Amino acid sequence: MIKKSLLIENKTSITSKNLQLVIKSVVRESTIPIEDIGFLVLDNPEIYISLPALNLLIENNTSVIVCGNNHHPNGMFLNLNSHHIQQEVFKNQIEASIPLKKQLWQQTIVEKISNQGILLEKITGNKNSFEFLCSKVLSGDTSNMEGVAASQYWKSFFEQSDLSTKFKRERFGDYPNNFLNYGYAILRAATARALSGSGLLNTLGIHHKSKYNAFALADDIMEPFRPIVDEKVFELMQNYEEQELNTALKSELLQILTRTVYFKEEKSPLMVALQKTASSLQQCYTGDRKKIKYPKLWN
Repeated sequence: MIKKSLLIENKTSITSKNLQLVIKSVVRESTIPIEDIGFLVLDNPEIYISLPALNLLIENNTSVIVCGNNHHPNGMFLNLNSHHIQQEVFKNQIEASIPLKKQLWQQTIVEKISNQGILLEKITGNKNSFEFLCSKVLSGDTSNMEGVAASQYWKSFFEQSDLSTKFKRERFGDYPNNFLNYGYAILRAATARALSGSGLLNTLGIHHKSKYNAFALADDIMEPFRPIVDEKVFELMQNYEEQELNTALKSELLQILTRTVYFKEEKSPLMVALQKTASSLQQCYTGDRKKIKYPKLWN
């Protein structure tokens, strides 16, 4: 089932009644079944949400995302008890061997570089060497092919636009970094939600290891999906002149959650595909699978 994504930017009171979310603002009051909500983005310092409503959302495995003063996602609430064998899943994840983690990271980076290469060819119309770079990714990506690919990718990504000579990919940078960062934050939240739903601990990554990162595993698993955001941002740049995020642009970026991706046997919305990927990772930790099930981003 495709869950709804809600973006709330006005002064609003959010409560619950009869398993419905009651959203009341100055101009109107509306209700929506909590079971239908996958993502709730709160982007106003004067939003009030009751604890009963918040708890019901979390129990439903809804990702509640809170934005900061810069209107970018700043944190999120996730269900920490969403799987029936939670302790066993945690145990398998914690005890995963270093060789297994290195193999999983190798698979992840191969998928990421492959997707970057496909998107770059779609945008520029030119062949590239990303397939060759994929063949050079070692266990644990010890040769840092991810970095090599990223350098080539961003150098070419905007070569046909006014940004061809001045774009630099930065976490806190000028346009269109603000678009990219917002999209990545939404993708990160969706990935974290899927991993939590499979009983996995987001704090314990397979590659990202910063002691300050509470979502290291989400940062790992979202890597191959990043080109979905890149493609959407490129599209927005063609269709909008605005260089600052507004409601329309945020709503457009939220639509990546329902974008179609492709498995061998079926196609699936991104938010559902992430659940399949998370479930396959959990099976890798138990030894039931050897590869993470990543979808193809284009058919």
